Amino acid sequence: MRHDFNDPEDVKLSGLLQESRESPALPPRFQERVWSRIEKAEGSASRESPGWLDALAIWLLRPRAAVAGVALLLVAGAVLGAREGAQVARRDAQAHYLAAVAPNSLR
Repeated sequence: MRHDFNDPEDVKLSGLLQESRESPALPPRFQERVWSRIEKAEGSASRESPGWLDALAIWLLRPRAAVAGVALLLVAGAVLGAREGAQVARRDAQAHYLAAVAPNSLR
């Protein structure tokens, strides 16, 4: 917790505390090494292999893969639609048969 008082004793005390701290000398070429490590880290981050989702997106954005993907989705949609349509037709046929056999008993 920091108090911002204008007490002269606090100012003297903080000055004494700052003087008492030793600040070690930095090794030679310290800044140069720091910047070279930063540059290496940035370079390796850009060269990392993409994640699986990024790799999938890159692969799907290729024209051949995009066409194959669209074709696969169309075929899957047609198959699932035909299957659902057959089930609906079967349920309708059962309902019509039941209505024809026993028209008033199930209402």
